[in-house]
Amino acid sequence: MDSGGGGGGGGGAAAAVAKWRTDGTRAFQYYLDRSTPHSTGRWLGTLVVAAVYALRVLSIHGFYIVSYGLGIYLLNLLIGFLSPMVDPELDPSAANDGPALPTRGSDEFKPFIRRLPEFKFWYAITKAFVIAFVMTFFSVFDVPVFWPILLCYWIVLFVLTMKRQILHMVKYKYVPFNIGKQKYGGKKGGASSSSSKD
Repeated sequence: MDSGGGGGGGGGAAAAVAKWRTDGTRAFQYYLDRSTPHSTGRWLGTLVVAAVYALRVLSIHGFYIVSYGLGIYLLNLLIGFLSPMVDPELDPSAANDGPALPTRGSDEFKPFIRRLPEFKFWYAITKAFVIAFVMTFFSVFDVPVFWPILLCYWIVLFVLTMKRQILHMVKYKYVPFNIGKQKYGGKKGGASSSSSKD
C-alpha cells in the first residue's frame, strides 16, 4: 500500500513538470508568433546573438570545428532560402502540379515561392547560433584543428555553391528578392486631396 502512495507523489511531480513544460512551450510560441511581422527586429536580435558567439570563439581561441560546422549549416540554409519551392531542373513534372517559375517569356507571371521561407530561415539561423554558443561551454567539442585550412575550404565551398546558384537564377530568370518592386503608396492620395482643399 505504501509503495502506491510513493508512486502517486512521483506522478504528481511528473505532472507538474509536464504542465511547466507545456506552459513554457506555449509562452515561447506566443512570443515567437508575435515576432513574425517584426523582421528587422528579429534579424537585429540574430545579429546580436551571432556577435556574442563570435566574441566567445575569438576570446577563447578555440571551437573552430564548431564554427566550421555552423558555417556549413548556414550555407545550406542560404541555398534553401534562395531556391524556389519547385525546381524545374530537378523535377519538370512537379512544375505542372503547383506554383512554378516561368521558363519562357510568354509564360504568365508566377510569384517566387521559396523552398525555405524567411521566418523559418531566421529561426533556424538563430537556433543554430544559440546551439553553437552552448557547445562552446563543453570541451569535448574543442577539437584542435588548423583553422586557416577550414576557413579556406569554407570560402571555396561558398564561392562554388553561390556560383552554381547564380547560374541557376540566370537560367530560369528569377530573382529571390523583392528589391525594386513597386509598393502601393496609399497615403499619397490622401496628401494630394488635402492639399487640393487649401
